[in-house]
Amino acid sequence: MIISTNAVLFEEIQSESLVVGVSKHVENTNKWNEFLGYFGNEITEWVKSGDISSNLKKISSIPVSGKGDLKRILFVGIGDRKQLTQDNVREIFGLVGKELLASKPESLSIWIPSFTTESISDFDVAYLAAEGLGMGAYKYDGYKTSSNLPDYYLPAIELLSEEDLEEVVSYFEVGSIYAEAVNEARTLVNMPGNILTSTELGEYARELGSTYDFETEILGKKEIEELGMGALLAVNQGSVEEPRLIVLKYQATDKWEDVVALVGKGITFDTGGYSIKPKTGIVGMKGDMGGAAAVLGAMKIIGELRPNKNVLAVIASTDNMISGNAFKPDDVITSMSGKTIEILNTDAEGRLVLADSVTYAKQQGANFIVDVATLTGGVITALGYDKTGALTNNEEFFETFMESSLETGEFTWRLPLTENDKKRIRKSDVADLNNSPGSDGHMIFGGGFVGEFVEDTPWIHLDIAGTSDTKSSHDFGPKGGTGVMVRTLATLIERMAEEE
Repeated sequence: MIISTNAVLFEEIQSESLVVGVSKHVENTNKWNEFLGYFGNEITEWVKSGDISSNLKKISSIPVSGKGDLKRILFVGIGDRKQLTQDNVREIFGLVGKELLASKPESLSIWIPSFTTESISDFDVAYLAAEGLGMGAYKYDGYKTSSNLPDYYLPAIELLSEEDLEEVVSYFEVGSIYAEAVNEARTLVNMPGNILTSTELGEYARELGSTYDFETEILGKKEIEELGMGALLAVNQGSVEEPRLIVLKYQATDKWEDVVALVGKGITFDTGGYSIKPKTGIVGMKGDMGGAAAVLGAMKIIGELRPNKNVLAVIASTDNMISGNAFKPDDVITSMSGKTIEILNTDAEGRLVLADSVTYAKQQGANFIVDVATLTGGVITALGYDKTGALTNNEEFFETFMESSLETGEFTWRLPLTENDKKRIRKSDVADLNNSPGSDGHMIFGGGFVGEFVEDTPWIHLDIAGTSDTKSSHDFGPKGGTGVMVRTLATLIERMAEEE
């Protein structure tokens, strides 16, 4: 993607398409008279008549002739400028990205000041536009033999602004990095489980580590056995595919200290094991590694932007299958930490692999832990499909996380984890813990189980079972993987780096 700049000289635009924000009181837009002077006064009448809508997120495409290479203007409604939010701007450009995917122009100009407000600067718009465009233009063709269309990438971009053009471009480039990482995570979630095996997920991580010069370890079954990761190995027992422990280290400081661990659930397909899922519930379980995808996406952003914060990524990956060797309800297993676990539900496998993952992260020096996982259907029952559920044991750490979540627009809601919940997790006649105290409060029990292995380390648990995938198209793209939490995790690391 080629990015150029123009100090809002309409007569010098050389792109095929121009994006313009149209507010309820469009005449108050800075340089609106210059815009009309070049493109025609009739535009104001079209806005008044509704042929060009100022309604929020409404796109009106108007053809243009006799203006050089410009073929169309995309007028995008922003509603009342005083009420416009950063989330609105990101969503607007997500829809523009979808429009570009349909029309495929070779070049695009954005009149940035037409989207600004008193609280949203040109730099903010550049960043949000890049995020929205990149995510909105995403598509996943998969493995259709009938498709001969090449992957579509964003066109050459021209940014029109009166601010420091070099800085405007810098903000746009960072937004593009975020969008690209989200899209890579989406593709991982969308890939079928027979293709994206644990081995292949490990190879993807290895390439990522090589690209960004991370210290990388991809441990196989033998090494996992030597570590004593009995919980991960139990989940893997029924599979013909070997498990992988994926470890990426980004060391930003001279000493490996004050480390944030990002821990992702990497179940590449989940049958539920002997607690087998129903035929309707098993479809889509290729995406049960959405937490791993989120962590890898965040690490891509970290590799690009190089924040001054030490980060450890840990992903335990396997599928959860059924065979004569598979683990069973009533089994007792021993985790890496030494704690024993009574298995009451083999479909509560994600918390098992996370237990060994966070134990490993602590041994590797993690001072803060965030685990992210498509863990429970209970979070969907509690919060629906548009909210990520959270647990924490540290108020200050969670406050920094929530600031990041609000900045990215990825809605997160905290649930309680009480002493009574912990008692139920610890209730077993034959082991230290049980992996499934009941269907009530399921999200809390799932995350709380992981908390038993985190212990006193500042920790946040994110359950993305409802938000990792969507069944219909939305402002930022098609149905399928969403890449949720990629941006929030990376933003959290950047915020923590700035606090140093």
